[in-house]
Amino acid sequence: MPIPHTDVMPEAEFDTLTVSRGVGQPPAVDLLLPVDELPESSSSPDLVCRRVRDELMLDGNARLNLATFVTTWMEPQARELMAETAEKNLADRAEYPQITAMEERCVRMLARLWHAPHPEQVRGCSTTGSSEAAMLGGLALKRRWQERRRAQGKDTARPNIVMGANVQVCWKKFANYFEVEPRYVPMEPGRYHLTADALTAYCDDNTIGVVTILGSTFDGSYEPVADICMALDGYQAATGTDIPVHVDGASGAMVAPFLDPDLMWDFQLERVASINTSGHKYGHVFPGLGWALWRDAEALPDDLVFEVDYLGGSSPSFTLNFSRPGAHVVAQYYSFLRYGFEGLRNLAAQSRSTARALAARIRTIGPYELITDGSELPAFAFRLTPGTQGCTVFDVSHAMRARGWHLPAYSFPAPCQDVSVLRLVVRTGFTAELAGMFIADLTEVTRNLHTTLPTLAPPHQPLVTA
Repeated sequence: MPIPHTDVMPEAEFDTLTVSRGVGQPPAVDLLLPVDELPESSSSPDLVCRRVRDELMLDGNARLNLATFVTTWMEPQARELMAETAEKNLADRAEYPQITAMEERCVRMLARLWHAPHPEQVRGCSTTGSSEAAMLGGLALKRRWQERRRAQGKDTARPNIVMGANVQVCWKKFANYFEVEPRYVPMEPGRYHLTADALTAYCDDNTIGVVTILGSTFDGSYEPVADICMALDGYQAATGTDIPVHVDGASGAMVAPFLDPDLMWDFQLERVASINTSGHKYGHVFPGLGWALWRDAEALPDDLVFEVDYLGGSSPSFTLNFSRPGAHVVAQYYSFLRYGFEGLRNLAAQSRSTARALAARIRTIGPYELITDGSELPAFAFRLTPGTQGCTVFDVSHAMRARGWHLPAYSFPAPCQDVSVLRLVVRTGFTAELAGMFIADLTEVTRNLHTTLPTLAPPHQPLVTA
């Protein structure tokens, strides 16, 4: 039954979608597929595939999504390897020993990249993303704290964890799900992440650990991990309380080793007990893949590790879920071998160069001012100059979306809720040509919203990044 040609589709038609049975067939044999319930019978795979593909066309273009840190481009060879291993369950280690070996090799590569004093003693695993990896890191902190308290004859009823108000929502979930009091160090005007001077007032004997962020999702900035560790050294000297640090390096742990070799943030700092990162961010793998590493066996209590033997062969498991695709581990191993240190450095350098060039150009487009400039993560935040009349960053975001760009706008947490920003993330695949098109569109959108602006950028010129 063909859809009537009316301005508004009749309500009864919203519950079904038409799939033609084939070219040249009369409308009478069109197939009406329900969208919210199972069809009564099977349908042609080609026709259903076309129906699903047609609907997916309404989604945004992933390459134009400037909000996400998640990888949106991979080489064809990596895609092929993922397709060839999509059916393999990483949990079935006895059946797929080579994928297990690849996972272990990736852990050792990361341990060396993050300067573990004894890489062979590092314990680590792949996860479904940094959210799971962060929760595993938090669980290990809580369990170690409980063991210490019991050994001292003290209660374990009121654990807390200290972190900046800029943490990703996964840490709020961890505190909620695993009954740990979250202590958020608030932002201040001009200070939008955790710093050493604002830290120790939130710590006490019940603090299981401090979370530091190497690459804030709010503005792309690095927290000063070394300074925070030094402040905790002083706190321990004054109080006797030893507080470990977990580094949430979801993005930065795959950027800083290549572009900031002198930065002290990883296992070189004795107080850093664990680190997580996302292979699906600057590890150049499609979502979802994360990694969690602990300095040594002591940092990951044995009672968090389970031996599983019912798939044929005993193997350790210390992830929150069980069955998950092995394809992402294969893709990570490919990217490590394919690019090597130099190649990963070049990819990160290109992204940072593009981010800094974009930030420099946006600075010239009044009435914008930069919060960060892309010199740490290849991401930065900017806002309208305070006092700007006639439009908001939310208006800019909405207008850019109409042109295909997803440029997120949001406000910072209290007490800085009056600071509303736009954030732009540069990833591999965001070319100079795309950057030039973005600048041209942003300039035109801003001029249309704020009519006093002059024309500041020629249309669709590639951005020069070097």
